[in-house]
Amino acid sequence: MSDTAGQATLYAIPGSHACMSAVLMLEHKGVDFRRVDLFTGLHPLLVRAKGFAGHRTPIRQVDGRTHRMLAMLDRGGTVPALLMSGERIQTNHDIARFLDRMSAQPALFPANPDARIEVEATEAWGDEIFQMAARRIALAAAAHGLDAFHDRGNHGRLGPLLAPRERVRMMASLGARVSFRAHPSNEGEMLGSLPALLDRIDAWIADGVLGGEQLNVADFMIVPSLALISYRLDLRSGIESRPAGALLERLLPERPAHDRGSC
Repeated sequence: MSDTAGQATLYAIPGSHACMSAVLMLEHKGVDFRRVDLFTGLHPLLVRAKGFAGHRTPIRQVDGRTHRMLAMLDRGGTVPALLMSGERIQTNHDIARFLDRMSAQPALFPANPDARIEVEATEAWGDEIFQMAARRIALAAAAHGLDAFHDRGNHGRLGPLLAPRERVRMMASLGARVSFRAHPSNEGEMLGSLPALLDRIDAWIADGVLGGEQLNVADFMIVPSLALISYRLDLRSGIESRPAGALLERLLPERPAHDRGSC
C-alpha cells in the first residue's frame, strides 16, 4: 500500500517505544514511508511547525493524574505523527484506525466482534498503562548513569535512546525524568509493579490475544514497551526468559548495530 499523495512521513524521536509502535503498524500494512526523527525535547514545537495540532486536553497520566508539565507537553504536540494521503494523524490509537480505513488487509484488528473487543482492551492497556510504566522504568535507570543500559543506550531493539550522542541523551533524560516523575525515590515502587505487568502480558499470550499467527494492533502496541524496558541491564534477562521475551524477539529481533537502520 502506498501513499497516493506521495511517500508517507512519520515524525518520531530517537528510541521512542511509542513511535516504534507506529513503525511496526506501517510495516505491517506495507506502507512506503520515511521516518524523520525530531530533536527530543523540542519535538512538541517541531511537530507543530509541521502542521500537526496539539491536544486540547492532556492524553497521558502519571499515577492516575496529569500534572502541569506533562499537560503542557501534550498540548504542545506529540509523536508519533503521521502525514499520509494529505492527512495528519497523531497518536497510535488514531494511526491504527486510519491505516485500517485506508486498507483493510492485512488487518490490525480481528474481524470477529468479540475478539476485536478483547484486542482493543489489550491495546488500550498497552497504550495507557504499560507504555507509561515502561517509559518511567527506563528513565529511572538513567539517574544511575548510562552504564545501567545495554550498550549505554547507543544501540538496541529501538535504536539509540533519546539521542544518538551520549551527552545529549543524558541531558534529555534529565528533562524527561522531571516530566514523567521518574526518580530513584519511586524506582522501587515502579520495579515492584513490573512482575504483575509482565504476568498479564504472558497470560494474554497464553490465551492467544497476543502473539497469534496473525499479529494485531495490541502486539504492536505492547512489544516496543518490552523492548524499552529490556535496555535496562538488570531487567533484560528476566524479560527475555518469559513468553513476552519470545514475542519481543519475534517482532523486534536483536540485531547488530551495523544492521539496524534509523528505526
